Amino acid sequence: MSTPHIDHFINGKLTRSESGRSQDVFNPATGEATAKVSLASVAEVNAAVAAASAAAPAWAETAPLKRARVLFKFKELIEQNQDALAKAITLEHGKVFSDAKGEVTRGLEIVEFATGIPQLLKTQFTDNIGGGIDNWNLRQPLGVTAGITPFNFPVMVPLWMAPIAIATGNSFILKPSERDPSPSLMLAELFKRAGLPDGVFNVVQGDKVAVDALLEHPEVQAVSFVGSTPIAEYIYRKATERAGTFPLRAQALGGAKNHLVVMPDANLEQAVDALIGAAYGSAGERCMAISVAVAVGSVADKLVEALIPRVKALKVKNGMEGDAEMGPLVTAAHKAKVEGYIQSGVDAGAKLLVDGRGLKVPGHENGFFIGGTLFDNVTTDMKIYQEEIFGPVLCVVRVPDFAEAVKLINAHEYGNGVSLFTADGNTAHEFSRRIQVGMVGINVPIPVPMAWHSFGGWKRSLFGDTHAYGEEGIRFYTRYKSIMQRWSATIGKGAEFTMPVAK
Repeated sequence: MSTPHIDHFINGKLTRSESGRSQDVFNPATGEATAKVSLASVAEVNAAVAAASAAAPAWAETAPLKRARVLFKFKELIEQNQDALAKAITLEHGKVFSDAKGEVTRGLEIVEFATGIPQLLKTQFTDNIGGGIDNWNLRQPLGVTAGITPFNFPVMVPLWMAPIAIATGNSFILKPSERDPSPSLMLAELFKRAGLPDGVFNVVQGDKVAVDALLEHPEVQAVSFVGSTPIAEYIYRKATERAGTFPLRAQALGGAKNHLVVMPDANLEQAVDALIGAAYGSAGERCMAISVAVAVGSVADKLVEALIPRVKALKVKNGMEGDAEMGPLVTAAHKAKVEGYIQSGVDAGAKLLVDGRGLKVPGHENGFFIGGTLFDNVTTDMKIYQEEIFGPVLCVVRVPDFAEAVKLINAHEYGNGVSLFTADGNTAHEFSRRIQVGMVGINVPIPVPMAWHSFGGWKRSLFGDTHAYGEEGIRFYTRYKSIMQRWSATIGKGAEFTMPVAK
């Protein structure tokens, strides 16, 4: 039986790769290679850019309402195919099926936001600022744009980017993760069925060769990235170094070390529920996962005692099983990396309360599973505190009071997401204002902004000037232009040599 091959989608059709390079795609629950994904050559990336460049001018001139109608149809098709998309996510990423359906829903919300593009592109007009002159502004598309997306959200993160880029009149090239590439082709097919012109949305499978080719191509005007901080920093640096008439615009979202602060007055049961879901959902492979519980004062012992049995009771199974709460990690290499972090914590002196290593799921003994892991007495000098683990590992850090909790979080190099559980309004108010983190939850463990707001962190969690999707996304994918106009009847005779001012 031949191995299925996952290729590119360029100029409206599936395109078989001729690069001669590929790698295996695995089912994380079984450990079996289920397909091979092509790894694009520079020539294949150039072909995608050429298709996007050819399609961009006509699409930019298409009325925003007509672009919105394509997105309305795309939205309808996603709704009809939600289960198929979720199944593809689970089979290649490993997250449980219900979580995969939730991922599709959150991506769908961005599509719904983008359908409002006729309203979102409305700008400002000032009548007669002086001397018969009117002033207004436009937001115009950039041209060819690109997105480089991570393995943990193979549908949602592409939908953070492509619908807004396309709605604003750009063409778009998606370079998805090579670990779970199938959903990207499903999105491409749905865009085509929705009536999107060929070349406006393209998919290039690949690795660093494809990434560098996109960053270096002079016709690519903007690139959006979500992933680890080292790669985000690399992409942003490459973008800012590129010369040309229009230097490459970059929006690069990096890593995280998200804290959840539990105050002594918090509802303990609710805090524990929040930590279990936010730390172990999707096996911790979320950039908004809570990986540090900050226990304040007298709540620490009670919190740890309540967490231990809940972590041990997690239902770790094949994600397609209906009662599964946590699935496998995405690859064997990533599983080994997370296990290395756990050993690092042990070696550093943290108290390992629940060890998820060595877990074997019946019937899936070769799957990439790690059980929920819980550490206590973690300190800020430990590697498991400083670095993003991206696995089902929760670290408990103890602090004496609220001020120390804020100081601890603000000192960390990452500033993506944070949460506070408390019953006191003044504490919540002070936390919201003083914390140096981009996304804050008050009794909300995973404060991912809704589609009409924008997503992004502070410090080394975001490189670039704009956050993702929402109105920030509209600004990222457009150029601002100001226009001043008057007609001959209002123009006086003679040259003016003074600075123009309102009259």
